[in-house]
Order: sequence, then C-alpha cells, then structure tokens
Amino acid sequence: MNRIVCVLLLAGLAFWSLTAQAQSARLRAANKQFDNLSYVSAVRAYEEFLRTDKKKDPAETRDAMIKLGYCYRKLEDTRNAERIYSELIKSNTDLDSEVYLYYAQSLAQNGKYRESQKMYSQYGEKQKEDLRGRRFTVSYMDMSRFYQDSSSYRIANLPINSRQADFSPMYYKNGLVFVSARDESGPVKRVFNWNQTPFLDLYFHPDTNQLRVPGADLNRSPNSAVLGGGSENKVQGTDVTAENTPLTKAEIFSRTLNTKYHEGPMTFTRDQNFIVFTRNNSSKGKSGKSSDGVKKLKLYSAVNKNGKWVDIQDLPFNSNEYSVGHPAFSFDNTKMYFVSDMPGGYGGTDIYVVEFNNGQWGTPVNMGKEINTEGNEMFPFAAEGDNLYFSSDGHEGLGGLDVFVAELKDGIAYKGVQNAGAPINSEKDDFGFITDKGRTSGYFSSNRKKGISDDDIYSFRRTCKQLNILVYDAKTSTPLENADVRILRNGVNQELRITNTNGRTDLCVDSNTEYEFRAIKEGYAMNSVRFSTLTQSPKPVLNVSIYLERSENTVVKGVVKTEVNQQPATGVKVTLRNDKDKSEQTVTTGPDGGYEFDMKPGAPYTITAQKDRYATKKAQYSKTKRKGQLVTDSLGLYGVGDVFQLKNIYYDLNKFFIRADAARELDHVMAILKEYPKMQIELRSHTDSRATDTYNIRLSENRARAAMDYLVSRGIAANRLMARGYGESEIINGCIDGVNCSEGEHQQNRRTEFKIIAVQ
Repeated sequence: MNRIVCVLLLAGLAFWSLTAQAQSARLRAANKQFDNLSYVSAVRAYEEFLRTDKKKDPAETRDAMIKLGYCYRKLEDTRNAERIYSELIKSNTDLDSEVYLYYAQSLAQNGKYRESQKMYSQYGEKQKEDLRGRRFTVSYMDMSRFYQDSSSYRIANLPINSRQADFSPMYYKNGLVFVSARDESGPVKRVFNWNQTPFLDLYFHPDTNQLRVPGADLNRSPNSAVLGGGSENKVQGTDVTAENTPLTKAEIFSRTLNTKYHEGPMTFTRDQNFIVFTRNNSSKGKSGKSSDGVKKLKLYSAVNKNGKWVDIQDLPFNSNEYSVGHPAFSFDNTKMYFVSDMPGGYGGTDIYVVEFNNGQWGTPVNMGKEINTEGNEMFPFAAEGDNLYFSSDGHEGLGGLDVFVAELKDGIAYKGVQNAGAPINSEKDDFGFITDKGRTSGYFSSNRKKGISDDDIYSFRRTCKQLNILVYDAKTSTPLENADVRILRNGVNQELRITNTNGRTDLCVDSNTEYEFRAIKEGYAMNSVRFSTLTQSPKPVLNVSIYLERSENTVVKGVVKTEVNQQPATGVKVTLRNDKDKSEQTVTTGPDGGYEFDMKPGAPYTITAQKDRYATKKAQYSKTKRKGQLVTDSLGLYGVGDVFQLKNIYYDLNKFFIRADAARELDHVMAILKEYPKMQIELRSHTDSRATDTYNIRLSENRARAAMDYLVSRGIAANRLMARGYGESEIINGCIDGVNCSEGEHQQNRRTEFKIIAVQ
C-alpha cells in the first residue's frame, strides 16, 4: 500500500512539474512578444496563460495582467483594457499609480465618466505632481461645456475610408493627401507586428468636391496612434456607417515617398512644392534602430520637380534615440510645428516649434506648459491667423485624444487652450484636424463607433449661429441706418459693420466667447452692449439691441496703418487722452486697424498708438469746431526692420554729392528723426551695374556717407545713423552686367534707402 501511495505521489509531482513548466513557458513566450512590441500575439499569449493557470502565483498573475492591460491600450481595445484594469484594482492594493490612470482613461473612452472621475481622483491622490488627476476629476463634474456648440456642426464619414486605418488628412491642391494602412500592392501583404495590419503609406484624392456625402450626419461623437515605438497605427475596429456609402478610389500619392516601412502625417508649404513627412527611421531602404532596439520616427523633406518628389532629406534635428513626427507648417511658412518625445519634455509627446527660413532650419523649441501636459500632445495644425490646433489626452476632454485650439500671440498660448467640443470630439480618439481660418469647415480623423473600420476621416461643416445687432434712436425707437457697429471679441477690436435701412447688421458668433458691440453714429453718444456665448441658447437666431441717445459729444475714429506699406496694423494699443480733464480711453486694434472713441466736446486731446517694435505715434488735436462732430484720422507706425526708398534721391553717374532734389527728400527723413528722437536708421546706398564691383561698393559707400553727413549737418546725432554701401548687389530692375538698359533705367538703381534699426 505504501508503495502505491508513493508511486501516485511521484506521478502527481511529475505532472505538476510538467504543468508548471508549461505555464512558465507560456509566460516567457508572452513576455517575449510584449518586449518585441507584438501586442496582438502578446494578448493571445497572456490570455492563454491567465486562463490555464489553475495554481496562480500572485506576483506572476499581477505582472501578466498589467502587461495585458497595456497591450489592450496599445491596440485601442478600450473595453478589454477596462476589464483587465478593473480586475487588477479589485484584487490588488499595491499597484503603481499609472494603473489607476490607465483605468480612468479606459473608462472615459467607454463613456463611463462618473466611474472615470473616481479613478482620476484616486490617481491624483497617489500622484500629486501630475495635474491630470485633479483637472479631470473637476472636469467630469460638469460635462455640459463640451457640448455647448454641438448643434452647430454637421459631421460626415468620407467615402475614401477603407477597412484599414485612414487618418491625418492634409490639404493639397484641390484634394486631400492622407495616411492609410490599406494595401493595394497585390497578393503579397506585409504586416506590422504591433497590430498585424499593413504598413502605412500616403494616399491622395484629387477632388474634395467628390467627397461630399449627401445626407451624411454623424453628430453623435468620438483614437489614434501614439508617436513612438515606430508606429502610429491602430487595430480596434468600428462599425460601418448607416449611410453605407461606396468606397471612392484613392491613389498612391508618391511611389518615391512611400517605402516598405511606415509613412505618416505630412505638411506642405503654401506653394505646395515642398513637403515634410513622417517616416520610420530608415536609410537607403534599411531600417534603423535606437540603442533600446526600437525604430524611431523621423521627419524628411522632399521637393516637387516636374511633378515628381525628389531630393529626399532627413531634417537636421532628427535622432536615432527619440522620435520626431507630425509636422505642420505655419500659414506664412516661417516656422514648423512638430511632435517629439525627446528628453526634457513635459510628458509622453510634446509639441515643438522650429524656425524655417529660406530652406534653413533653426533650433527646435518646446511650446511650453500651456500647450504641453504630462500626457501626449500630437497632430498639430496651424490655420490661417493665429490658431494652433492639436490633439491631446492630457488636457481635459471627452476621452482619448481630443482636438484643442490655442490662440497664439508671439508664439505663446496667452489664453490657454480650448477644447473644440462635441461632435468634433468624442469619447474615442479625435485627431488630425484641419480647417479654414474661421473653423467653418474642414476634416479630421477619429475611431468613433460609426466609422467604417479603425480610424476614419470625417468632414465637418459648422452652421451659422446668427446674431442680429439692432441699433435704434433711444427716444423715437427709430432704426438707425448707416450706424457703425464695432465688434470686440474677448476685449479686442474685430471688424466694423454698418447697419442697413432697418438698423440691423448680423454675424455668426463663436462659442465660448465674450463679445462687446459698440454702436457709433454722428450726432449720437456711443453706446455698447455685451453678449456672451459661454452658455448657448437653443434658438437658431438671436437678437441684441443698442439704443443711442442724441448727444453733442465728438466721435473720434480712425485707422492705424504701417508706414512701410500702408496696411492696417493689428494689435496696436490706441489711447485717447482728454487733455482738459486728463481722462483716458484705450482700445486694441483688430485686423482692420480701426479705432473709435466718444469724447466730450470742446477739449483738446491726444491720441497715442503703441505696439512692440514700433515707434510710438502721438498726434495732438485742438478743440473740435462744432458739437456732435465726427472726426476721422489715420495714424502711421514706423517699425524695426522697415525699409523705405527715398524715391527722389538719385545721383549723377559716378558722383556722390547731394543734389537739390535729394536734399528735399533728406529733409523729410530729418523730420521723421526729430519726431522720433530715439529712432536709429541705416542709410543704404546702391549703384547701377556699370563699372567694377569694387568701384561700385566704394562709390555707394561714399553716397551713403554723403547722405549721413547731410543729416548730421542739420542737427541729427551721428550715433543715430549708420551709412552702408551695397554697390550693385541689389539691382531692382534686371539691369545687370551685359544687359542693355536706358539711362533712366540705370538711374533707378542709383538710389538711397533708409532702414529702421531701432525705435523706442
């Protein structure tokens, strides 16, 4: 009997040993797939390990579940991620704080905001330095602010979407270039280990007019890929749209740019002959890796020559040790925004900006903590004007990546960032947003439920929320025709409207905006009303009324322009001072450079215009001659860097003395310098192309010096003047060496200019 018991015991121990070895092998295999970033395979292996492990080691089980939850996050399977993190938190008390963060994010992406709020609160207690815990806890107390303007938008799924990921559209000519994981190369399909989907390439649809889907409206909202790890791809699918619109064919954008690895988000200069695009780290067709064995993302540029993209160059701030990607040129092409996880940032991925000047790149600069958070900021887009759009999971939103907008001033988000709200944003990932200046229409990407599959591209159009501004005579209630209505948005002057015969003008108002409307008419005292869209009315058309009293006050109005090109100057602080009672009024000019003031009659006054890097302009006025008068005037500003040609300063051939006509023009310069006693200028003299370069340089230097000596002789301090000769280096009319030109044409090049180099 004892022998039988011993044999059975030994057999049981052997079986247990074999089972334990099998389980250990499963866990090792799962960890290997995880370390190789093969998340689909890792999910299968971890799930198998957890399902078959009957006598679980608590430490191994917890480690496997943490990694499994992370895999589901990377695969954008938010429901399974929620399931795993829920089980983890129920059965463990010693988890890292990030598990609570990931659980909170998964809950939000599944629309469970109350539960998410509780997890964010617990995360905030465990990780007090990360502001996301506190911010999201407070944000989810009231979700209404994310839906304030939702009724104004119409969303449509585009017919170019495939059954794979399609995202990050960008305007190109009359169509869209976008990123897609569709594979149209034939029966042999290469897939990406991360999620077993085809590699990303650039595709093009040439006509956005063909992408309109009649009746398509997906106003019920809301993931994209994370920069880093060599991928921006995804796998979690979404449902087919109710419209079931047929697929519209898209073509490969460029066989030169597309490779066997990932090509991602791109941007174009305004002439659309220069592209910067994202690609996996590769050189001459070979993949490159960092010291940690991961393929990073890099930015590459190319030039369009004769319809082909050539001269592919990697940008100078690329690195093998971190990723850079998601480029976006500013509207004026002077700088480019991009995303990176380089050391020294605020979170996972940050947005950076780099200067771009004549094909030369500057040094990247982090956009700062107003834009960047402890989370991930990515997919920037710079619209015309000063608005920077980007996606983030670190700022308060509806879940996953949300689209945000920051109004920039001198490169700083001086008003913070604003969530674009539903239905642009949803509980899923919303990103790759592009639009026009006023955000009236555009495109974006999302993996919200109603997409065909995975990430889809959507169009949006914002309908007008109309506000009628009605101006009346306060005594008779008669509508006032031809009254000016100045629109102020968040305290800054915007456009000037004029009322019609019914005393009405109207505009489309933006959400989350404080407005002021000032009505001005000769013979009336100025009056204004305030209007806020911080809360939304369900009415499609709204009205505000302004009543004007008859008055003997003087209305003072005008426009500030730059002297160099006579264009309206925006952002100028204009102050009217009543020199009798010392009272002051101040406004900041908008795009039209206009200003208006209402002042008591019979008093002298001074108007001052101020802006950084411009000379302060002061204009003094005597008492107005009649009561109720409308006074108009324009103010000119001189700015640092402005260059003015002194059109009447010409020189006789081979001469450098000041002619009589030139003296009169220099007297005008002298008057400017006396008006602005802190201004410093450079006198720049030029010659025609005749004679040698050396001779012309010396001649132009003598001419510039002659102009400077003339001004010094009239009392201008020499330390405010700089004289420089440019010879024939800046011919303005093509009359270079070897070109026959008339004497009059040559004389155009024998000129002097002055450039402002300092003001105060």
